Amino acid sequence: MPQLAPVNWLLLFFLFWFAVGLVSTVIWWSFKTDYKIQGVSPSKILETSSTNQKAWNW
Repeated sequence: MPQLAPVNWLLLFFLFWFAVGLVSTVIWWSFKTDYKIQGVSPSKILETSSTNQKAWNW
């Protein structure tokens, strides 16, 4: 089995941690809770968004 040069070991090291960080970020983003405005009823939000602005599904 051929030996890897030190530069290749560094590239593999950073590639591994980049993949770990990317997967953990995607998992965190998929389970992230949606923030809601407290003290305002949902019906008022819908009335305001439908009359003045386009409603966005975040």
